[in-house]
Amino acid sequence: MIQQQQQQQHSHHKVLPKRIILVRHGESQGNRDNSAYSTTPDYKIPLTPNGVAQAKLAGAQIRRVVSDDGRSRNWKVYFYVSPYERTRSTLREIGRSFPRDRIIGVREECRVREQDFGNFQEEQRMKMIKETRERFGRFFYRFPEGESAADVYDRVSSFLETLWRDIDMNRFHLDPSDDLNLIIVSHGLASRVFLTKWFKWTVEQFEYLNNLGNCEFRVVQLAQGGDYSLAIHHTEEEMQEWGLSPDMIADQKWRACGNKGNWYENCQWYLDEFFDKLEDAEDSMEQDQDENEV
Repeated sequence: MIQQQQQQQHSHHKVLPKRIILVRHGESQGNRDNSAYSTTPDYKIPLTPNGVAQAKLAGAQIRRVVSDDGRSRNWKVYFYVSPYERTRSTLREIGRSFPRDRIIGVREECRVREQDFGNFQEEQRMKMIKETRERFGRFFYRFPEGESAADVYDRVSSFLETLWRDIDMNRFHLDPSDDLNLIIVSHGLASRVFLTKWFKWTVEQFEYLNNLGNCEFRVVQLAQGGDYSLAIHHTEEEMQEWGLSPDMIADQKWRACGNKGNWYENCQWYLDEFFDKLEDAEDSMEQDQDENEV
């Protein structure tokens, strides 16, 4: 009986992932030729031969990351993948770099699919629509018969809730001594939206983010202080190229070395982005005293 209880406690032990890695799919026929979307459903667009090669290379690169260049012996990976043909094919090639005993499992996750642009996409019409999107704003513009980035944000937020439940309930059945790496094979916009939600970036900050290249990936890594950061694996120069502002980069650096739960007051969007000028604590106390005297 005692042994059974111990096993149950062990099975429910919460293990935070060491890394969450967001991977964009390899080069697709649609990336090579926009006219492909007018005759082939978006979800059926395949990879090009170059995209297949990119995915194989990405697999080798990701394995080096999760194994700490071969220095780590206790690591496992779990994959989430968009149901689109190009993401599933990318995962298939990435998977060639991983032995079976290192892969905990894989789940097709519809909520990290590509933004819906509206069924078949006539090339000239889509060109005009995307020009309108640039004037309107990339986050809130909704494609006719399709989605806005805000819509993608909502479903990615729902996916994140599921991801945390998976972690809290130890649905990965991971040995606590192993490093857990969650790898999400998805799309450029969905990955940027994921990061925006994860790090609580604003809509304005999202608008400045650059898209990931084909098979480019972002590593969100757990710091010793208990928070996650891009600055552990990636350089400041890389984050600048991605469109992160100096304040956003400073926040990532703080997350890499700070303690989770502490407030990083120098990041302006926490307060100054929403208020014109807040009183200092001493000024507020003096005003309260004056009001009490009256």
